[in-house]
Amino acid sequence: MHSISPIFKIGISNIRPDVLNVRFFYTCQRPYIYQMALIKDIYSPAFYTRLGLSVKKQLPSFNQQLFNQQIFTTAFKTMEWKERMNHTTIVLHNFLPVDFPEAVDLIKKIITQLRTDGYPNGGLEFIFFADYLPRYGLDDFKTSVDAIEFVTQFISCEFAVRPFLIRYGDRMYKQMLRWSKHKSPAVRRLSSEGIRPRLPWAIAVPDLKADPAPVLPILENLKQDPSESVRRSVANNLNDIAKDHPDIVLQIAFKWKGISPETDAIIKHGSRTLLKKGHSQILEFFGLDSKKLEAADFRVLTPRVQIGKELNFKFNVVNNNSRPVIIRLEYAIWYLKANGQLASKVFKITEKLFPGKSVTPVQRRQSFRVITTKVFYPGKHEVSVILNGAEKARGSFTLYI
Repeated sequence: MHSISPIFKIGISNIRPDVLNVRFFYTCQRPYIYQMALIKDIYSPAFYTRLGLSVKKQLPSFNQQLFNQQIFTTAFKTMEWKERMNHTTIVLHNFLPVDFPEAVDLIKKIITQLRTDGYPNGGLEFIFFADYLPRYGLDDFKTSVDAIEFVTQFISCEFAVRPFLIRYGDRMYKQMLRWSKHKSPAVRRLSSEGIRPRLPWAIAVPDLKADPAPVLPILENLKQDPSESVRRSVANNLNDIAKDHPDIVLQIAFKWKGISPETDAIIKHGSRTLLKKGHSQILEFFGLDSKKLEAADFRVLTPRVQIGKELNFKFNVVNNNSRPVIIRLEYAIWYLKANGQLASKVFKITEKLFPGKSVTPVQRRQSFRVITTKVFYPGKHEVSVILNGAEKARGSFTLYI
């Protein structure tokens, strides 16, 4: 077993809080397990000591011993990541000025000091700075907006802007639009990521789900952004919109098509949910025709799968066209749910050019290893093969304890 450190400097919305991060990497021989640390353990005594050293340089009256006493309560060990983050915000507040603008001014100085002290780009452990702003500054729009713009260049404020979107509506939408033209890519990313209609793990903004109109001008401004992280956020935003308003995304796809390879990539990634659902118009847009395609000789190699083991199946991709065609090759696992119904999840295998009049063998494995984020129910499950959005073969297998 190999041990690696947690990865903190990735997009925050890609992280599932309070979950033991165990990733499984499969080779053709056997699975290798890479154990990652618990996210909550980023809040360690060593971290708070280093934080305190930086705080004291800007706040000479800071009492590290008292701070540690308030942090390490009897309940601290049982707190999960988000609870520890909130707890850190509240304790820090006890040591900052009561006046919010004064507190924000000190937070800015502390962040600047942290950069000097070896944290140039922040990290997930510092998300309590973002949490501080809506928690204590929701009534002070001007000061908070200025602070968000500063803090998000150290640690992303994509979650912090959500309460302001709900409280201030159009006023905050206009601010997000202004941020989409900011010189900092971190601020530009915030303008897209923070206003996503379905931002994972964030407070919902129902108005944006119902009508994403305020989002669209922001995406227009960012569609050719030089930063890959910004463009990825634009694609994720489009994918959110597609779940409620597929026609809007289809219109954008036609409008942006061919502007640049990067913009075409945004369209493709932003259409991934529609592609997985086999949306006929988006399949046509990408030239993915399922006619004359077959999944021949489909066979479930493991008709009985024990929980903790893996499903094995194989088939042949048959392209009966005389010319090469692009095939988006996927499979769906139809999981048995607690209510006795089946619900599918689609997994992409590849999307590439298959020669004309060709037969290509494919064999796949699907793990049913127990993880904290998935519950498996014993009983009949199904697996299907999807070629360019169309189901071409389906079989069943039994999952047992």
